[in-house]
Order: sequence, then structure tokens, then C-alpha cells
Amino acid sequence: MLTVNIHDAKTQLSRLVEHAAKGEAFIIAKAGKPMVKVVPLDHADLGTAQRIGFMAGEFSVPDDFDQMGGDAIAELFAGRSA
Repeated sequence: MLTVNIHDAKTQLSRLVEHAAKGEAFIIAKAGKPMVKVVPLDHADLGTAQRIGFMAGEFSVPDDFDQMGGDAIAELFAGRSA
């Protein structure tokens, strides 16, 4: 397995990440002492969470949603208590 010192890793990070993404893990060392191991992510690690629409079908919005409380809001704008 390839071992790269931290200074070289900083200057060659893009190339090293490309290699790791293709399955070629490597170790980053500082002063000759191994510090971290860089490995590619599995598809399971990437996750399949879908945030947009995650509550689809859980509740309904009334057709008059944009008019709800309209009279009370108009009263407040007119300076009257609702």
C-alpha cells in the first residue's frame, strides 16, 4: 500500500483521491509515522437518503391554505384587533 508524507499528500491530493476512488487505498504519514488511511467509500456508505419529498403522503394541505386567516390579518393591517 502506498504511503505518502503529509506535505506530498497536500500537493497531490486530487491525484491521490482519484486513485483512492478507483480502489487504491493509501496512507498519509507525518514524519514517517502513519496517521490516516484513505480508502474509497462503499456504495452503502454513500447512502440513499432522499430528502426532498421524504414526507410525501404524510399530510395534506387544504385547498384554501393561502387564504387561511386572511380576515384576521386584514384586521391587523387595518389597525383593529382580531
